[in-house]
Amino acid sequence: MESIYKVIELIGTSEKSWEDAAKKAVEKAAQTLEDLRIAEVSAMDMKIEDGKVVAYRTKVKLSFRFRDK
Repeated sequence: MESIYKVIELIGTSEKSWEDAAKKAVEKAAQTLEDLRIAEVSAMDMKIEDGKVVAYRTKVKLSFRFRDK
């Protein structure tokens, strides 16, 4: 059986780590999207204030099964 997947891009943020930021993005998406398949980290960066890291940001490409109506 053939499947079609849709890919969206999300940015998660965390004060703890890049991994936590990615996890938050996926968990939030899972609240409204069904049949999540793959999450691919495409970029990571940090927010800096006064010379200190205050937040981690992770850009995630997330795929889920596209369903016909």
